[in-house]
Amino acid sequence: MTGSAVSDKNADTQSAARVLFDRRGDEEIIQAQGTWTVTHSVDLDAALQLHLAREQYRSAYFDLSGVQVLDTAGAWLLYRTIREIEGAGGTAQIGGGKPEHLSLLEAIAAADRPQEAPEPRVHWAVEFLSNFGRNAEEFAGSMVDALGFCGVVLEAIGRAILRPSRLRVTSLVYLMEQAGLNAVPIVSLMSFLIGAVLAYQGAGQLERFGAEPFTINLVSVSVMREIGILLTAIMVAGRSGSAFTAQIGSMKMREEIDAIRTLGLDPVEILVLPRVLALVFTLPLLGFVSVIVGLFGGGVVTFLLLDISPASYVTLLRESVDVWTFLVGIIKAPVFAFLIALIGCFEGLRVTGTAESVGQRTTQSVVEGIFVVIIADAVFSIIFVELGI
Repeated sequence: MTGSAVSDKNADTQSAARVLFDRRGDEEIIQAQGTWTVTHSVDLDAALQLHLAREQYRSAYFDLSGVQVLDTAGAWLLYRTIREIEGAGGTAQIGGGKPEHLSLLEAIAAADRPQEAPEPRVHWAVEFLSNFGRNAEEFAGSMVDALGFCGVVLEAIGRAILRPSRLRVTSLVYLMEQAGLNAVPIVSLMSFLIGAVLAYQGAGQLERFGAEPFTINLVSVSVMREIGILLTAIMVAGRSGSAFTAQIGSMKMREEIDAIRTLGLDPVEILVLPRVLALVFTLPLLGFVSVIVGLFGGGVVTFLLLDISPASYVTLLRESVDVWTFLVGIIKAPVFAFLIALIGCFEGLRVTGTAESVGQRTTQSVVEGIFVVIIADAVFSIIFVELGI
C-alpha cells in the first residue's frame, strides 16, 4: 500500500488528512482518512494529481470510512478525481462514507453545471470610439502602404524612361484599347446627356432674368472646366479601375503573381506599369471627347429651346471661353488617370486569395477611386482659383 499524509501540528495522528492507495487486482483502492478540509486541500490535491499522473485507472473504489471531517473543498477534490477517472474511460465507486458526507458529494455533483459566461455589455460610446480608432488605424496603414506602392510605380516609370526597351508595348496598346477606345461610346452618351441637361436646366433658370443666351456660357465653362473631365474620370474609375483590380486580383488568387516573382520578373513592371501608362495616355483623350460631345449636347438643346442656330452657338462659344478654360480640365486628366490606375492595381495586389476577397477589393477600388478623384478635383479648383486661372 502506498500513501500520502498531510499532518497537522495542532492535531493528533487520527485527525491528520491522508490519502492511501492500494490495488486489488484491476481495481484501485483509494482510502481517504482524517480531516478533508480546506486547510489541507492544497497538499491533498497535489497527492491525488501526482498519483493520477502515474496510474491509469480502469476501476477505482473510494473508501471514505476513515474520513472524520469533510467540507466543501474536500468534497470537491473527491468529486473532481472521480470525474477525471470517468473522463479517462474508467469507472469509480464510493463506499463507507457517512450519510452527511455522501450528501455533500451529491450536492457538489448536482452543482457541477458549467454555464457560459454572458457576453460583456459594452457602452455604445465605447464601441463607437473603438470602431472609429480601429478604422482610423487601418486607414492610416493603407495610406502608408499606398504611398509606398506609389513610390514603387514611379520608380518603375523612371526605369522605363531610361530603358524604353523594358516597356511592354503590346500590353500597353491592348490596355489602351480596352480602357480608352472601348470606353468612347459610354463616355460620349454620358457627356451628351450631361450637356443637354445642363443646357435645359440653365435655360429654364436664366429665362426668368431674360438671360437665355448666357446658357451657352454655363454649358461651356461647366463642361470644359469641371463636369466633362470629372464625370469621365468617375466613369473610368468604375469601369477601368475595377477591371484592373479584378484582373490582378484573379491572378493573385491563382498564384500567378507568385509564379512571376519565381521567374525573377517584376510584377509591377509587367502588370502595373502598362495599366498606369495606358490610363494616363487615354484619359486625356476621353476627356477631350467628353468635352466635345458635351458641348454638342448643349448646342442641340439651345437650338431646340432657344432657337439659336449652330453658327451662332459656335460664335457665342468662342466668346465665352478661352484656351485656358479647356486646358484647366485637360491638365487634370493625367493626374486623375494615375490615381485611378494606382488604386486599382494596389487593391488588386491586396487580394488575399479568395473569390470573396476579389469582390471586396473591387468594390473598395471603385469607392476609393471616385473619392480620390473628387478630392483631387477640389484641390485643383483651389489651386486654379489662387492662381487666378
